Amino acid sequence: MMLLLIAAAVQAATPAKTVPGDTTKAPATLGPIGKQAMPARGCAAYLWSTGDRALVAMATADSARLRLAVDGKPVDYARVDEAGPGGYGFAGVTTYRGGDLTVALDMTIVTREDLASGAMVPNATLRLERPGRDTIVLPVAGMIGCV
Repeated sequence: MMLLLIAAAVQAATPAKTVPGDTTKAPATLGPIGKQAMPARGCAAYLWSTGDRALVAMATADSARLRLAVDGKPVDYARVDEAGPGGYGFAGVTTYRGGDLTVALDMTIVTREDLASGAMVPNATLRLERPGRDTIVLPVAGMIGCV
């Protein structure tokens, strides 16, 4: 009896094999962007995924760009719209676009006395939309640094 329980536990713990064309696993659409430098002037928001803490986005206020690694390729997307209160050169909700990808960055900016040149971003989301594909919403958090 004990042998059957052990065999059942091993089978349950063994990961399923993926075969070409298997759609049971979500595609890794948004990846890490790697180490990023501060902008030459202005402010930048550095955003990490809340799950694995990978740096997945950097938004710059002065150049109005958002850097993401979509499908493994780091690309800068141009700001096309913004709305709502924010701070440090950012709006509460900012929309970026490039090619067929539209990205909405919705972030809460919190000023703290212990930060001299920046602020915290305790809650934010990145929403990626492409025609004919599922919309992806990723919770992120981070901080804003200014020079």
